[in-house]
Amino acid sequence: MPRSVPAPPDKTMTMREAIAAHVHDGDTVSLEGFTHLIPTAAGHEIIRQGRRGLTIVRMTADIVVDQLLAAGCVSKLVSSFVGNSSAGSLGELRRRVESAEPEPLEFEEYSHYGMICRYLAGAQRLPFYPLRSYAGSDLPSVNTAIRTVTSPYAGERVYVVPPVNPDVTIVHAQRADRAGNTQVWGLTGVQAEAVFAARRAVVVVEEIVADEVVRSDPNRTVIPAHVVDAVVECPRGAHPSFAQGYYDRDNAFYRSWSAISRDPDRLQAWLAEWVHSTADHAAYVAKLGTEFWAGLEVGEALSLPVNYGRRL
Repeated sequence: MPRSVPAPPDKTMTMREAIAAHVHDGDTVSLEGFTHLIPTAAGHEIIRQGRRGLTIVRMTADIVVDQLLAAGCVSKLVSSFVGNSSAGSLGELRRRVESAEPEPLEFEEYSHYGMICRYLAGAQRLPFYPLRSYAGSDLPSVNTAIRTVTSPYAGERVYVVPPVNPDVTIVHAQRADRAGNTQVWGLTGVQAEAVFAARRAVVVVEEIVADEVVRSDPNRTVIPAHVVDAVVECPRGAHPSFAQGYYDRDNAFYRSWSAISRDPDRLQAWLAEWVHSTADHAAYVAKLGTEFWAGLEVGEALSLPVNYGRRL
């Protein structure tokens, strides 16, 4: 008789449960997602649970970082870009960096590729990662973690960056099975590298699907289950960014954020209304309303099926 195969573990949690279990005061938290699939809902739950003293690692520190700063969750930021995604500034971040108001922010800056190399070193458990792109840059003069080593082969000096190993990485994705096999399409960013570099990983998805769905298209699995600690189903959890194939980017919100964040009182009022006064992301989604979400609907752009083939 054929051997029975044990069922894969069920790692599903609510967002509240996942953040409570895996994000602690003082942790280094990676929040990754490039242009789309930004884990905004996870950031809001961190705010609701009142985490403090976090080091946030995010290549493109944007609105969700501004919100976490304004909520008092963050003491240090590690990033390679700060801004409101080509739509303006981040008011809270600027106040903290430029005038230390309401308190200073420790900011460790790298280039985009420097951050990728840090994740690669962390994922591969390497002591550092070499790169050439800092030649001629001023970044090494303001970040002492960017150093040089002598190549053991040609004797040349090469820039290196240290690994980053977050206590927890949180990413957003389109879908996963209950065990955590996570599928991403469109821009894949550095989600996989950030997860492999971390000690714990929470994957937030638009939908949890049956194992058979994931197995039918295995090449789309960017993050395997064995590096995932929790899977959270959270539809529309990347808003105001977009999820390829699910909903569009909320450009109006991005344009409005500069004015909101420029005024500290208005920013705190926004957090009170949209984060603290909503029990969870489902309440946030409902507050925006069905007509709003209809305006972000996307049409179909289906890929062609792939025949993986199998022995007859």
